[in-house]
Amino acid sequence: MAVDSAISSPLGPPACEKDAKALQFIEEMTRNADAVQERVLADILTQNSRTEYLARFKLNAATDRQSFKSKLPVITYEDLQPEIQRIANGDRSAILSAHPISEFLTSSGTSAGERKLMPTIKEELDRRQLLYSLLMPVMNLYVPDLDKGKGLYFLFVKSETRTPGGLLARPVLTSYYKSEHFKTRPYDPYNVYTSPNEAILCPDSFQSMYTQMLCGLHDRHQVLRVGAVFASGLLRAIRFLQLNWEQLSVDIETGDLNQKITDPSLRECMAKMLKPNPELARFVRQECSKESWEGIITRIWPNTKYLDVIVTGAMAQYIPTLDYYSGGLPKACTMYASSECYFGLNLNPMCKPSEVSYTIMPNMAYFEFLPHEPNSSGFTRDSPPKLVDLVDVEVGKEYELVITTYAGLCRYRVGDILRVTGFHNSAPQFNFVRRKNVLLSIDSDKTDEAELQTAVENASQLLREFNTSVVEYTSYADTNTIPGHYVIYWELLVKDAANSPPDDVLKQCCLAMEQSLNSVYRQGRVADNSIGPLEIRVVKNGTFEELMDYAISRGASINQYKVPRCVNFTPIVELLDSRLVSAHFSPSLPHWNPERRR
Repeated sequence: MAVDSAISSPLGPPACEKDAKALQFIEEMTRNADAVQERVLADILTQNSRTEYLARFKLNAATDRQSFKSKLPVITYEDLQPEIQRIANGDRSAILSAHPISEFLTSSGTSAGERKLMPTIKEELDRRQLLYSLLMPVMNLYVPDLDKGKGLYFLFVKSETRTPGGLLARPVLTSYYKSEHFKTRPYDPYNVYTSPNEAILCPDSFQSMYTQMLCGLHDRHQVLRVGAVFASGLLRAIRFLQLNWEQLSVDIETGDLNQKITDPSLRECMAKMLKPNPELARFVRQECSKESWEGIITRIWPNTKYLDVIVTGAMAQYIPTLDYYSGGLPKACTMYASSECYFGLNLNPMCKPSEVSYTIMPNMAYFEFLPHEPNSSGFTRDSPPKLVDLVDVEVGKEYELVITTYAGLCRYRVGDILRVTGFHNSAPQFNFVRRKNVLLSIDSDKTDEAELQTAVENASQLLREFNTSVVEYTSYADTNTIPGHYVIYWELLVKDAANSPPDDVLKQCCLAMEQSLNSVYRQGRVADNSIGPLEIRVVKNGTFEELMDYAISRGASINQYKVPRCVNFTPIVELLDSRLVSAHFSPSLPHWNPERRR
């Protein structure tokens, strides 16, 4: 029931008094964005004034913007690697942060083929929890009665390791789900999940997915929203149901849990919920055995009001498939965050995916913006960039995000390219455009052009004994399969037709490429099952000349034309596929070891 209009927020009438406070907080932060930013920077610099990093640049305890900007350089991960390695190796002195580094959050961005290690402190959990607490009050403005049911969310923990110095290194969401903030969260009728904590925290991906799906089917009439972190994760859950509905139906009918579920805490938890339900089992069999799975989400969970998934950036490629399985349900992108920092939220979460804008919350960190000039040669130490403050960005322009955090990252380039769409009060709103330099992405993996080039070079070594070489190549992320997979198009120069490379060699080329890709990709293949086997499609000789002719016919300059290393324009993909000679898939899983943390 909505609260008295006297405390209504400019965003809309809150659903309850708790929501009213959250909405009022958003208004205060965004109305006074510049003052909040000034205070945040002063707090960070005061807190970390005695750190080795700030002392190096002779800030001398100054906390004003002018001193900060004139003395501290804009940096990338590579600039910080020596300091991060010292912390990882056990150095507990105040290198980056005055507060002890509590753990490392592993970023899906990569450095030298490995996950980046982002230092964090315990206090950051409070900031993340604060942002989470604002999501449902905003959603309640657009979708009524979400306290009358449950959310079916497919949430998972991923593998974690320890650095040589003993600090945990794990993904940011794994850190959150394993924290007391999540495990002992207070009851909130607007935030009830079908999945018990035991299922979310089970490290075995099959057991976790199986029990979460079983709970979702059990509570099917209570489910009001269905979600996962990324669109790819929700589609993986649908694929899991396609492969396992028969056994799930047996469990529902008999009330006995599949023997493949061996986790003791999970079996104990599920025993309390699972009771024989032949009627539900019949329904699941009836729906899942139909030839068409169109609209399966609303067929099984008929009260679903929206999907809660990220469909911006690389995830936009999954929108048509989500529409097919959900009957076109609205897709809510609620927040914008990364391993380095949580940034902001979507104040209009039911908008079209193409219109999603995130409002930066100025209390989360100190934000600066580097104007993005796609064709510029970058900057040097001698000609540093001129960064723009949060409230001074201009609508329509693109910027690279630069952050200064409480955990000790100072003027750090995140690598996200954002476009300003407007303002809420004095806080800017941004479209997420893309990750800088990322070529291919299926799930949380990010492969850039240099990595792809190296992978192609390594794989092509296997062709030498056949006197064959790769003339040209391009790639695309094929999301028509579940899970999606990388497709690499090769045009080959075969000098001896009688000795052309056979199928098994080209399959080994696929595996060699996978072995060359970064650990995030390989974890997705091996541990998370979020990426399918890499495919090489060999095309006819002359195909890439046709590709150039097509580009020139559309206005490209013949003098400046370069073969695109990634394609996603449908007519180009169709042209390549129409010239197909053969297709080959990786025959086995690449090597991946979670224990790497040198």
